[in-house]
Amino acid sequence: MGYADIYQASLKDPEGFWMQAADAIDWDRKPSQALFDRGEHMYEWYADGLVNGCYNAVDRHVIAGRGDQPAIIHDSPITGTKSTLTYAELQTKVASLAGALTAQGVGKGDRVIIYMPMIPEALEAMLACARIGAVHSVVFGGFAANELAVRIDDCQPKAILAASCGLEPGRVVHYKPLLDGAIDLATHKPNVCLIFQREQEKAALTPGRDLDWFAAQEGVPPAECVPVEGNHPAYILYTSGTTGAPKGVVRPTAGHLVALNWTMKNIYQCDPGDVFWAASDVGWVVGHSYICYGPLIHGNTTIVFEGKPVGTPDAGTFWRVISEHNVRSFFTAPTAIRAVKREDPKGEERKKYDLSCLRALYLAGERADPDTIEWAGKLLDIPVYDHWWQTETGWTIAGNPAGLEALPVKIGSPTVAMPGYDVCILDDAGHPVAPGELGAIAVKLPLPPGTLPTLWNATDRFKKSYLNTFPGYYETGDAGMIDEDGYLYIMARTDDVINVAGHRLSTGAMEEVLAAHPDVAECAVVGVTDQLKGQSPLGLLCLTTGVNRPHTEITSECVKLVREKIGPVAAFKNALVVDRLPKTRSGKILRGTVVKIADGEEFKMPATIDDPAILDEIREALQTIGYAKA
Repeated sequence: MGYADIYQASLKDPEGFWMQAADAIDWDRKPSQALFDRGEHMYEWYADGLVNGCYNAVDRHVIAGRGDQPAIIHDSPITGTKSTLTYAELQTKVASLAGALTAQGVGKGDRVIIYMPMIPEALEAMLACARIGAVHSVVFGGFAANELAVRIDDCQPKAILAASCGLEPGRVVHYKPLLDGAIDLATHKPNVCLIFQREQEKAALTPGRDLDWFAAQEGVPPAECVPVEGNHPAYILYTSGTTGAPKGVVRPTAGHLVALNWTMKNIYQCDPGDVFWAASDVGWVVGHSYICYGPLIHGNTTIVFEGKPVGTPDAGTFWRVISEHNVRSFFTAPTAIRAVKREDPKGEERKKYDLSCLRALYLAGERADPDTIEWAGKLLDIPVYDHWWQTETGWTIAGNPAGLEALPVKIGSPTVAMPGYDVCILDDAGHPVAPGELGAIAVKLPLPPGTLPTLWNATDRFKKSYLNTFPGYYETGDAGMIDEDGYLYIMARTDDVINVAGHRLSTGAMEEVLAAHPDVAECAVVGVTDQLKGQSPLGLLCLTTGVNRPHTEITSECVKLVREKIGPVAAFKNALVVDRLPKTRSGKILRGTVVKIADGEEFKMPATIDDPAILDEIREALQTIGYAKA
């Protein structure tokens, strides 16, 4: 069967489709049915089955005789070290750590916060929680104390698993003082903290609360896998909310096992034993789905990478890792590829490595502009697949099902909806629009397995955020269109569709034009307040390394390009060259924050910002062209 038949089958008979997909998972008790309708547009998958996430990700591969296969490769250009853990070694480590948690009174349903850098122990911590039915919540290592405190108070962990420090190029990030500060600030206090002491920094332990990672495991029996209900939360992952309070996305155990396993072959073209690499962080959803759970459930080898796309030590790091470790499929953010392109526009570093092992490059996290896709495709001589999903869904909403049937790529589109996602484009009143028309992207309920059933302790907020705007649909918060062939185009977040003198325009379309300029390495377009037109577009441009032409020449060329490609209706008149764009640690550009700065409004410092100092740079740059007035 090809994609079209399989996709239609998933919509016509979701129950049958997902029950069949569930056969690839090992169950303690198979569910009586796939889908459970809980009323008020709320659904659950495999709710009465019994299953264990760690067993499916680790133990079953050892039992099947593949214990000697590498499960995790750790590659840290920052420390200059590499190591490999087999599935059998991983099983021993995870069972021992889970035993230590059990000895500290952590059991099924208890929450555990994980605050760790990109080291194998971060995955061991996640799997140890899954082994005993504890609900983990990974907080990005190095998050500020107040942000960590908010998450401690929301999920009320019985234990916290942390490392003594994280490592960035040229500096040590002191995790333990941040953790201590967060616990001081939080109303809820954990019973115990297990601290993994890295050799780069030994942290002081708080008597009566903190235990050394290894000392806590001494003399403790290893824990067995605890079966949990299919709808039991595997984890809570906090995503920033518009109100400032983080939203705890709940991931149900069985649905994510089934969905992620399906994607490894059908989207990412990986067979068991293949090496898969997602260059992300365990603190983000990509790290959960495709550094930890997805590859391990499917029996792949996953790479944990502690480094950056450039500067550790150069723009060839990605290519070295792929070549050395025989990576078959590589997943990263467009931002990372743009950083490589900016540093090494001619791709000289790539020539040093044999990349014949690599089958495809997958991009997600931000819209992949055509220029980045074309540059990477030409450099690597392999397919480059954009795909689109969210923290809330946990896996691909729209992509190219290359392992099932490689569909023709249309640059600018993440291709088509994946099984179970009935994607629609709606107008403000909730009516479907014609092909090619811009509107709100919504998904007809129910969503497929693995997606969020609710928010942690916030059902009303879940309904308000995702279900109430378009009854019967999940509101994605993104805007776009579907063409005559069923290809989806993500043009912007709904709040990035700007209204210029009554015309609804996509900032994403303007960014595509600007990114095509030969001197532009990266860009962002935002809608700033305009007294006459309502909003007017403003472009921020980062130039390719080595460009030394006058900035005024480049900006006037960019303004002319947008006029030519989109038309005078865009009213695009202002572009500004900046050294760098403000981003989250996962690479998303903080467009909303730029708008507030440009409009002279107060704003809350985004918790996920990579470098707060950049906002002052942006403010000063904007003031040179008359924006950001106090």
